[in-house]
Amino acid sequence: MTLNLDLGHMPPPPSRKDYPIGVIGAGFIVRDVHLVAYQRAGYNVAAITAQAPEMAREVAAARGIPKVYDTNEALLADRSIEVIDIAVPPAEQLGVIRQVVRHTDHIRGVLAQKPLGCNLREAREAVRLCREASIALAVNQNMRYDQSIRALKTILNRGYLGEPVLATIEMRATPHWKPWAAHLGRLTLLIMSIHHLDTFRYLFGDPEYVYCSARTDPRSRFAHRDGIVLYTLEYASGLRAAAWDDVWAGPSREGAAGDIYIKWRVEGTDGTAQGSIGWPAYPSATPSTLDFTTKLVPNTWFQPRWKEVWFPDAFQGTMGQLLEALATGAEPAISGRDNLHTIALVDACYRSIEEHRPVSLHEILAEDDR
Repeated sequence: MTLNLDLGHMPPPPSRKDYPIGVIGAGFIVRDVHLVAYQRAGYNVAAITAQAPEMAREVAAARGIPKVYDTNEALLADRSIEVIDIAVPPAEQLGVIRQVVRHTDHIRGVLAQKPLGCNLREAREAVRLCREASIALAVNQNMRYDQSIRALKTILNRGYLGEPVLATIEMRATPHWKPWAAHLGRLTLLIMSIHHLDTFRYLFGDPEYVYCSARTDPRSRFAHRDGIVLYTLEYASGLRAAAWDDVWAGPSREGAAGDIYIKWRVEGTDGTAQGSIGWPAYPSATPSTLDFTTKLVPNTWFQPRWKEVWFPDAFQGTMGQLLEALATGAEPAISGRDNLHTIALVDACYRSIEEHRPVSLHEILAEDDR
């Protein structure tokens, strides 16, 4: 048997690319990731603003953005702008969305940074505001657009692995926490693990329960509870999905040798897939990888490869799916409404840590509905 190794590691481009985009934020993630990806994809970035206007001017000059505004409101008042890309710290995002929804006469879509809110309550409010304003809301859950994860989703959909039995993600990395992270009261789960929790949802749907254990990160000197986190998701099918999110990764910054990586693995009844995520090597352009084997072709490992990388190429997909939703009238593929379940899963992890027990996703969602 011959397998189709065209695994859709990159999403199709949107049918319309010319929607004028206004960007709110001018930090590293905007300058070197969002805007580089958008330029490669041919998207129409028309304006930018930031809390520090001089940063916005510098980024505009570097990336060829024609208009720079000194305030959010000045950018949002530009009636030529139809899409807003928000890239601000989590605690500021809801306030920006409140500003955006005052401009329903011309703004049609928002791509919000993840996490959508600092908790489920804030995320629900963001979704409500955009729904009532008839503005399409998408969330920048960009690990869904990592090339190895999209290829893995394809082989799962094609049945190459059979029924999933066990899925794992192992992260050994040392993030450079931004200053705003010290003031959130939440750390690894909200900022880093949310990628993995959302990816498990993308691949397998919603779990029934999650159990999470955490300790502090010895390197992070500010107050926090969730530094190193380990969690297990329980699915009704029997599938177990687990992750070790280790942001200590040993004293590599303190003089010891480093061993930094992210690996994932999925074992099914008919096959096994495993891969690596290239992101820890950034800014070195290191593609993620996928290797898989299946009973359909016995005793063979397949190793498809590609040149694209998570940072920045995945961000073509996160903005592209919003542009496609606007062109077709469909709900965004990574909609704010769907993302509420990812935020609820994060909240469930925090409750599990606090109460030392498995917590159901339904418990969190139902409680927030009251």
